[in-house]
Amino acid sequence: MKNPFKIFDNFFIEIINRRMHSSFWDFLFFHITHLGGVTASVLYVVVPFLLGGKYRALAYQIVLALAISTLSAQILKRIFSRNRPYWILKNLHTFGIDLSDYSFPSGHSTASFTVAVIVGLNYPGLNVVVLVLAGFVAISRIYLGVHYPTDVLAGVLLGTLSSLFVYNYLI
Repeated sequence: MKNPFKIFDNFFIEIINRRMHSSFWDFLFFHITHLGGVTASVLYVVVPFLLGGKYRALAYQIVLALAISTLSAQILKRIFSRNRPYWILKNLHTFGIDLSDYSFPSGHSTASFTVAVIVGLNYPGLNVVVLVLAGFVAISRIYLGVHYPTDVLAGVLLGTLSSLFVYNYLI
């Protein structure tokens, strides 16, 4: 019997990484992926902290949720030691990206959903915007060939749960 996770991964890699190419998507996904990176994550904390007032409380929530989700993601990467798809699969579009760490779960997806959910819980009027941006970051990881779809889904789940935990139980 075939592994349903492998079938799922192969199906969506085929659609998102191999078939969905255009100059628009190339540009968008190559750049939007950085919204889930370390530099952006630092800015998500520093900017509201510097704004002060009610935004400072948001900064504390973001830093706490990111600490939990990032630590969890790094532990899971070491436990599962899953190779990145471009190390294994042929004919992936990788845009020259070459990462040395493991694939599961996606750290960018984890971070982007951690921040999006915390922001959305605090400012419900921004839910659509922040979740769409986080969704684009997550899709970009598959589009760029650096993650399997299940890596991305695990990151989305991890980021979401970490933020819900912080918002509901720690703040």
